[in-house]
Amino acid sequence: MKPLKRPVRRALLVVHVAVSVSWLGLTLGLLTLGITAYDTGDSTLTEASYRAMRVFAEWLLAPVALITLGSGLVLSLGTPWGLARHRWVWVKFWLTLATAAATIFSLRPEIEHAADNGGVPDISLVVAPSVATSAYLFMTVVSVLKPWGLTRRGRRLRTRARNIPA
Repeated sequence: MKPLKRPVRRALLVVHVAVSVSWLGLTLGLLTLGITAYDTGDSTLTEASYRAMRVFAEWLLAPVALITLGSGLVLSLGTPWGLARHRWVWVKFWLTLATAAATIFSLRPEIEHAADNGGVPDISLVVAPSVATSAYLFMTVVSVLKPWGLTRRGRRLRTRARNIPA
């Protein structure tokens, strides 16, 4: 892929950061509602919490997850970071792909099921957002610190670039 022009790269970076932070915030909101639903003794509050979770799941979870994945993929392919040149990018890509898949194919249906069952507490709707929140925080740390260096492919590309005569 050709390198992205600076204005496009910057705009895409803003989009990526905004939706990534939104995904983290959305998951924290789902965690809060899940804890409320599970911890309360009030079946009406449990039902209301699961219905609120359903609204977020129906309208926001899939689009935010897919935009995060797509914008990150385009950024990695259109910048010198590359998708498979640096371990931190590679780890973030696979974690984002896994969490997006889990969100769309597991968490959303589980929220739908809980909302349909009304006031029955479900511990999985505390565990899943807890795991997701941990993954998103980990990816945020990795994005800021950029640990681990180059992949084997990245080292090979760097060596090849240095050996090309100017």
